[in-house]
Amino acid sequence: MHKRPEDRASVNDSVMTRESWKIFQIMAEFVEGFERLAQIKPSVSMFGSARTPPDHPYYKLAEDIARALSDAGFSVVSGGGPGIMEAANKGAFAGKSPSIGLNIQLPHEQSGNPYQDIGLNFRHFFSRKVMFVKYASAYVVLPGGFGTLDELAEILTLVQTGKTRRIPIILVHSPFWEGLVDWFKEALVAEGTINETDLDLFKVLDEPKAVVDAIFDHYEARGFEPSQEEREILLDL
Repeated sequence: MHKRPEDRASVNDSVMTRESWKIFQIMAEFVEGFERLAQIKPSVSMFGSARTPPDHPYYKLAEDIARALSDAGFSVVSGGGPGIMEAANKGAFAGKSPSIGLNIQLPHEQSGNPYQDIGLNFRHFFSRKVMFVKYASAYVVLPGGFGTLDELAEILTLVQTGKTRRIPIILVHSPFWEGLVDWFKEALVAEGTINETDLDLFKVLDEPKAVVDAIFDHYEARGFEPSQEEREILLDL
């Protein structure tokens, strides 16, 4: 049985209405994020697995790094969920600076942790990613899975292409990352898909103090404000 033209038009109108409302939902996420996070600078975005239990050494490592950053004057931004994200919020929550959680609504995995001074809820990964990038003065990446690798690849790409300014990208716990870094060298650099200088976009460190020192060293050399050249080429996030 064929649909009449007027039935097709009704279906199309319904689809368009749903899509239009999605645009408003996305806009609302951006507006709330911009309004609530505008005053948190300087901040550090921390990434890592949602599946790391509280008794795991990675959890303690993330908590210690976040506490050190918070006491040093950096707000700490995490994904707001369990695992490494919870550890980051917990460490910052106990420190001197705000603890921020960018919670994502997922069917089975994530619920917001209780260690957030500011908590935002997102339905869309891409608007959440903008908030991780827009206000960050550094990125600290602990062991994680596909989501963590996705976030790492995105921030490396944004910095590599000049769409965001050059800020510290720190991978924590060298035994976990050495295989990936070796692959960067032996496959990507060797095949010419990235330049050897792209390996300078990140550091691999192990101790909380070394992480904080690396961030301060970067900004003591150049300050927190983007250079004129960076302002001219930056993606206006």
